[in-house]
Amino acid sequence: MKNVTITMDDAVAEWVRVEAAKRGSSVSRLLGEWLAEKMRQEDAYAQAMREALGFESWGASTRPYLARPELLDR
Repeated sequence: MKNVTITMDDAVAEWVRVEAAKRGSSVSRLLGEWLAEKMRQEDAYAQAMREALGFESWGASTRPYLARPELLDR
């Protein structure tokens, strides 16, 4: 594990101390957990984006798309 130093406003520092105490945790552990969760979310988003961009169509249309009035007449 790496130790890092962070800078934050006094109000933020007080808030995170209270949050950590409510959870029976340290500020360091709480921030580490939050950042790890953020990393997992970002990784999941990036994976979903790669999958979406890799999607191949099922083929080209054989005719032009229908105009809006044609769709509404159906």
